[in-house]
Amino acid sequence: MTVQDITFAYPHFFYGFIIIKLLIVWYIFRNNKLNPSVKISSIVNFQTTKTPLKVYFRHSVFVLRLLVLSFLIVAMARPQSKKSWQDITTEGIDIVIAQDISASMLARDFKPNRLDASKELAMNFIDSRPNDRIGLVIFSGESFTQCPLTTDHAVLKNLFVSIKTGMVNDGTAIGLGLATAVNRLKDSKAKSKVIILLTDGVNNSGSIAPELAADVAKPFGIRVYTIGVGTKGMAYSPVGIYPNGQYAFDYIKCDIDENIMKKIAEITQGKYFRATNNENLKDIYLEIDKLEKSIIEEKQYSKKSELFLPLAIAAAFCLLLELALKNTLFKSLT
Repeated sequence: MTVQDITFAYPHFFYGFIIIKLLIVWYIFRNNKLNPSVKISSIVNFQTTKTPLKVYFRHSVFVLRLLVLSFLIVAMARPQSKKSWQDITTEGIDIVIAQDISASMLARDFKPNRLDASKELAMNFIDSRPNDRIGLVIFSGESFTQCPLTTDHAVLKNLFVSIKTGMVNDGTAIGLGLATAVNRLKDSKAKSKVIILLTDGVNNSGSIAPELAADVAKPFGIRVYTIGVGTKGMAYSPVGIYPNGQYAFDYIKCDIDENIMKKIAEITQGKYFRATNNENLKDIYLEIDKLEKSIIEEKQYSKKSELFLPLAIAAAFCLLLELALKNTLFKSLT
């Protein structure tokens, strides 16, 4: 820790050093008064007399007293580390990524599959926006918030890595996933609020229609960028599940309800994208990365560290040493 890392809760105690200056002046005046000069005819007899060592150190008792007072003054000023509550202003927007985790996201028209490719590129997107608050909603047949809005992107990415198919009942509840994401953003005070909704299917689950969820988002000023994931044509996709839990794969037609995805984007003044491979999806995230920014204020907290104790201990040590020297070695000189 450097001097720049230390602050003082009560800096007015430093005025106490004026007393120390006055004590030094008083001590010099006192010693001059107690040691008058004497005129003698010759100092020959004194030249052979050795001056005791303790005479040279006779002022050390006073120096120790000054150290005691100095340590106490600094301790009473209450030195602390600078880690404390602080307001932090950053440029950014509030973004919720609504990620489809249905079984069809295991299709292998992306490498290694749609879900893993989506996760990897989404995490790259998160890394590219260090000042944004980002949250994560996942949906399949149901929907829930995997991570609320946060600037702690390390935690967010860890939660992103942990998502997988089968966490909720299978299906594609696009409307429910969108509604959950809207709920995370509706109370946000950011000037720019964005949902990135990624799916590879048709809404076939949930009690909320996608258009209704989009209508709810609009009054809150939430823009929705929709991404349809899947090749145009046949894709090697899960078609069933074996008793051992493994998926059976076969080539089936990729079916994305692009009309609904475009409608959601249109209602919320967002934009619809179609990703047919890893590179397309990467380019889409790069385009979304060009969103405008607004100002977000937040508070961060780090625990304060009190630093007065070592100073108090040093003052006590100097005081004990002063008393010991004053009553032993320098007793005859004080």
